[in-house]
Amino acid sequence: MGSQLQSSSEMLSREQLLHLFDRFSFLTSQPDGKKRIADGVEDKQEAVALTTAIQEEIFLEMGIDPRFGISSLGKLNEKYENDQDMMIRFYKFIAREEMACDEAELGADEFVERMHSQEKLQEQQLEMLKHMRKFPLDDQSAILEKLRQQMENADFEGAASVLSSEQIQEIVRRRVSPLFKPR
Repeated sequence: MGSQLQSSSEMLSREQLLHLFDRFSFLTSQPDGKKRIADGVEDKQEAVALTTAIQEEIFLEMGIDPRFGISSLGKLNEKYENDQDMMIRFYKFIAREEMACDEAELGADEFVERMHSQEKLQEQQLEMLKHMRKFPLDDQSAILEKLRQQMENADFEGAASVLSSEQIQEIVRRRVSPLFKPR
């Protein structure tokens, strides 16, 4: 079936792609899958090469030429650009691959620490957004512009993606006060 599909189509089917995503997520979340990637990294192999090898093995299980499967992943953005569900699933797949690589490269303890820090940052961002929504749209635009500038100045460092409620109040106050009106 896989070889027939390859000749009659330029790309994997939606079902095949979803199977790949689910199977990859399962394999890379298992202790032996994590160990395999970590051991490879320890042996100076590229983490991405190791995750790609896992994807190729999944394609072989499915009866699909791995080169064709990898090529299909490269075309996915084009073919499914208007399919929001598929694009979300694809980006989750990519995120899962990045997490598997990060975990192998950082080690379990440092990875858990990084994930905790990232979770904390996301909570702060959510609180900032909730606070921002209390203001009119023009104030929200000014706040977001200030945030963009702050992130650019900090080379997009994670902590720069948050403004405190005091900073937000100051931005709004400056917009309202005639002494601080931008020219």
